[in-house]
Amino acid sequence: MDTLANPPSPPLRKGECPIRAHAAPAQTCCICGKDYEAEDMAACPAYQGRICSLCCSLDARCDDLCKPHARVGEQWTALLERLLPDSARPFLEGGLGHYLLLMAVVVPFLAFLVGLLYYQEMLALGTAGAELAAPLRESFLRAFAVLLLVSGIVVWWLVLTHKSRQVAQEESNRQTELLMREIDSHRRTDSLLQQAKQSADQANQAKSRYITAISHELRTPLNSILGYAQILEGDAAIPDNRRQAVGVIRKSGEHLLSLIEGTLDIARIEGGKLSLDARPLELAEFLAEIVGMLELQARAKGLAFRYEVIGELPARVRADARRLRQILINILGNAVKFTPRGAVTLRVRYQSEMAHFEIEDSGPGISADDLARIFEPFARGSAASVGATGGTGLGLTIAKMLTDLMGGELTVDSTAGQGSRFRVRLFLPQLHAAQAEQMQPRVKRIGYVGVRRRILSVDNEAADRELLVHLLEPLGFQMAQAASGAECLELAPRFRPHLIFMDLAMPGMDGWETLRRLRAGGLVDADVAIISANAFEQGGDNDLGIAASDFITKPVRVDELLDWIGRRLGLDWVNAEAPPSPAAATREPTPLHYPPAEALRSLDEQIELGYLRGIQKQLDAIEALDAEHAEFVEVMRRLAAQFQFDPMREILRDGLTEDRRNGP
Repeated sequence: MDTLANPPSPPLRKGECPIRAHAAPAQTCCICGKDYEAEDMAACPAYQGRICSLCCSLDARCDDLCKPHARVGEQWTALLERLLPDSARPFLEGGLGHYLLLMAVVVPFLAFLVGLLYYQEMLALGTAGAELAAPLRESFLRAFAVLLLVSGIVVWWLVLTHKSRQVAQEESNRQTELLMREIDSHRRTDSLLQQAKQSADQANQAKSRYITAISHELRTPLNSILGYAQILEGDAAIPDNRRQAVGVIRKSGEHLLSLIEGTLDIARIEGGKLSLDARPLELAEFLAEIVGMLELQARAKGLAFRYEVIGELPARVRADARRLRQILINILGNAVKFTPRGAVTLRVRYQSEMAHFEIEDSGPGISADDLARIFEPFARGSAASVGATGGTGLGLTIAKMLTDLMGGELTVDSTAGQGSRFRVRLFLPQLHAAQAEQMQPRVKRIGYVGVRRRILSVDNEAADRELLVHLLEPLGFQMAQAASGAECLELAPRFRPHLIFMDLAMPGMDGWETLRRLRAGGLVDADVAIISANAFEQGGDNDLGIAASDFITKPVRVDELLDWIGRRLGLDWVNAEAPPSPAAATREPTPLHYPPAEALRSLDEQIELGYLRGIQKQLDAIEALDAEHAEFVEVMRRLAAQFQFDPMREILRDGLTEDRRNGP
């Protein structure tokens, strides 16, 4: 029975103390942070933890919370509360009890001290003291009274000082408790913020994966659309009217591509993965192309588009043309979109290597509340309802981000009902003669000098492979195709290409693994370009040493692809005279040719009545007057078909104003 109640202890290890072997594990002091034995620790209610005996004896701020009724003052107060009536408790809590306790000690002490002095004095006087006893007693009583009064004042001061210190300590404890609660609240808030941040990061990663997948799926068909459009534009056998249709297809595809790029740019900028590609740029021709695009949109809405150059523009500057175009088109496009009537003006000034762009419109303006968040994503403001315009609300956000990334500044001034003015300031260094010579004009390449070069295209999309074949075979390249990584590994040793165009997203073996096996096996020694619809892979680190300049994003731009091939293979191109580009024909905005004032007034009467058939009849009469009015009639017919009568009257008002200005 005893054996079951007290089981034998485990044997001691060599050199182990028998007392310490059975001791409880060490505990940590919440004050000094050191470990002590359990016998040397106690629970402290003031610090809400285990405290060692040394810290307990040295601490003077806890007010002995672990012994609440051990002090003499508290015991005395409890005694008085039992003896005195309840009506006297407020006085005791105000310090009267401590005062009576101290006076109970001070008064006997003073009486004993004065009595002792009186007794010693009487002994010193001897027999003569009988005559002086009465006056001496009176003197000592007066001295006792004075000392008693002074002691009473001093004791009351001490009581008040103690009470003030006690109140201050209570306030300090209260503030400390509030601070600890706030610290706990901040700790809980921080925990919630960390959870929210983790959720946001996961959502952001999911968004990036979704954008990457959507971008890949959209870029794949766009690669064929834009690729064949570029091939057809350079085909001299295409009639002029069909060439214009092909140009519309290309521009529409590029617009869709710009929307995809805009969505990706926000993700790139937020992730710090967006890089600038600064190249020589012919500024005047670049701006004329943008003006030509936006002028057509403005005329379609019945708006006047003005392009003003203040001073002189440099011939060539160094800039990222794609990003600069994105900034200007986003701002100008918004100005045209949200302006129901009036005009949109683009002013350009170049000074001290700085380009200043000012876009002004006569639209509804921006309210003060909307102005504070105009550059936030998806913030379209109250003006978005004007004309039922569409859009994602990312244009100004992307323009602001890109301007900041390029080291520039984008500001806006606007008053509700009075239009808006956006100012863009960018550093665009001018290229001097030596640098300008390096910039060659775009020409049509029809071949190259030297032996035929072999190019292997690896892509699981047959349309993308055929596009490269149709593009490069007429230039003299020998092309081969592989639909997978395994087929590439089999074909490459026999074909021995000079260049390999590799797609990344392929079923089975992806592009990276295919390149690793080609390099590891020493099968070929060829330059490699990654042609992929995954825009996020560009500029990323990889173990194969593929630089960002060797990454070509779908849709493929023909000129950029041929430039890369020429640099890699050191080709001497054979050029032909290229047909004039559509942008060259619209470098300057062409004004509308207004019909005579009588015809304008007749048309205005029909518009005021809202009689659509009468408007169409009057437009037919104007078109029959002179062929130069064809563009005016086309714009007005487009607006009439949409019942945009207010913009039509704005155009007529401008025409009548110009007629009066040109009149006698």
